[in-house]
Amino acid sequence: MTVDAPQPNSPDEGNWRDNGVRVVKSNQLDTNTPQTPGMNRAAAIDAARVGAQKLWAGTVTIHPDAKTGAHHHGELESVIYIVRGRARMRWGEHLEFVAEAEPGDFIFVPPFVPHQEINASSEEPLECVLVRSDSEAVVVNLDIDAAEQPSTVLWVDPIHQSPVSEG
Repeated sequence: MTVDAPQPNSPDEGNWRDNGVRVVKSNQLDTNTPQTPGMNRAAAIDAARVGAQKLWAGTVTIHPDAKTGAHHHGELESVIYIVRGRARMRWGEHLEFVAEAEPGDFIFVPPFVPHQEINASSEEPLECVLVRSDSEAVVVNLDIDAAEQPSTVLWVDPIHQSPVSEG
């Protein structure tokens, strides 16, 4: 389906050179973002840097054998794409659920879900790309008691069934 391109509504919208595509180089990421103990977040795309109004994107690195503190991102939806390493995600009121992801996998975190990212490797960093559904970087760090033995949840969706979770 072809749709006619919308016409600029204001003089600024017609200035595509300055108000069009933006490239943020890897050495220009902003580490002055809300942080959670155990990880390093860096913003690439947000309201302040490029004028984004509906999303935030950046990177996160978790050092070998490290884990983050429990946290959530308020009303925001988050997507984590694993670039390098192996992620172990815990989530729930007491971080009682666990699943793993590897390079090329995506992780979806719904609004208000308490979670914790863990680098499952003792030798290499866990490197991810992170995208959220608003231009503000909302991080609410939590002080919760974690379950000793989390229940493993397999990565499935309603269409692709899998065996019963381990636990």
